[in-house]
Amino acid sequence: MESSTFRLMGVHEIRVRIGDLSRQQAYLLVNRPDFPQPVAVLAQGKVWLVDEVEAWLTTQQSSEEGDLRPP
Repeated sequence: MESSTFRLMGVHEIRVRIGDLSRQQAYLLVNRPDFPQPVAVLAQGKVWLVDEVEAWLTTQQSSEEGDLRPP
């Protein structure tokens, strides 16, 4: 039997990963309709799968806009 390991990240980790992102900007970012859905809502807040967030970031960075800042 194989065990699966899921790597999770919260808003703080997303802010660190992107860099120079305020809490307000991070809130707007994770609430964009195209941002991945959280996999759980914990007492500390929402968490996302690292792989899904990284894939989304890659898509955003390779798009023409390339701007991760909320509008």
